[in-house]
Amino acid sequence: MTRTCLIYHPIYLLHGAYDHPEKKERLTAILDKIHSEKLDVDFITPKLATKTQVAAIHGQRYIDQVKAISEHGGGHLDVDTILTQNSYDAALMAAGGALTAVDAVLGEYDNAFALVRPPGHHALPNRGMGFCIFNNIAVAAKHAQARGREKVLIVDWDVHHGNGTNDVFYSDPSVLYFSTHQYPHYPGTGRADEVGEDGAEGFTVNVPLPSGTGDAGYLMAYREILRPIALQFKPDIVLVSAGQDPHNDDPLGGMRLTSAGFGAVAGVVKEIANDCCRGRLAASLEGGYNLRAQAEAVVAEIKAFGGDVPQVGGTDPVVARRIEEIKKIQSRYWNCFS
Repeated sequence: MTRTCLIYHPIYLLHGAYDHPEKKERLTAILDKIHSEKLDVDFITPKLATKTQVAAIHGQRYIDQVKAISEHGGGHLDVDTILTQNSYDAALMAAGGALTAVDAVLGEYDNAFALVRPPGHHALPNRGMGFCIFNNIAVAAKHAQARGREKVLIVDWDVHHGNGTNDVFYSDPSVLYFSTHQYPHYPGTGRADEVGEDGAEGFTVNVPLPSGTGDAGYLMAYREILRPIALQFKPDIVLVSAGQDPHNDDPLGGMRLTSAGFGAVAGVVKEIANDCCRGRLAASLEGGYNLRAQAEAVVAEIKAFGGDVPQVGGTDPVVARRIEEIKKIQSRYWNCFS
């Protein structure tokens, strides 16, 4: 029987401004939906990430800046990213939630989902942006490697490109970063020819998708690009930056994924984890700004991680052409496309 755990701490509700898109109700709506569905999951309290663990990704000067702004009552990291007096502690606990998810799947659980905020995949080593403070999934990847899992696959299905994660591991062949994202869209990065550098070419796989891409297009990208590359890479653990803003009803994106589509995509990722690393799969919450849609999508993903995967079909000829372009680019580095 598959064992799933969810990581959550009430400090996540204390971060941020009440009228901001990245608000506490994002989490409370998910929790309410999980309870109403009576999912067979365990809740785990995360441990706080240490400064040393965060410093594996972020510069000490930047960490100190976040701490100082919070201690002085809050302020802005950029026009979109607001700190309040509790944001530093919440950000440490969000990173801690992601690494607690790693510990869970290296222990007694088959998969884990860290229900955290603030999100993280836009956070650069020395800069927060796009609602993100510390890069939770990057901290988790380094933690997994510290625990002996040398090869890490990070899958990012947020509607926005995870420029922070992309940059952190751009020259690191031990981490394979795969991102599907709306393009062009914020933050403007994530072209198909951004593939890595300095010996890590091919270990960044960006799949920029046109606005309006729905279930069929997403599934094609995950089955035809991610799966063959991942099976060749053979990760020791799979991590997910789980953003629900590609949902058809999300106000900050232009994609058309349904909740069933999220479940189907999550099912492909779970298959990869099963085939490569005994099912070790840990997800961390990123974006998603329609409360109902995000909650439904997260529940569909959790169910898929446990084996209940929706059946979604169809084809998308526009995405099919994009997939062929990306295969041609990545065939220089992965013989699965030769």
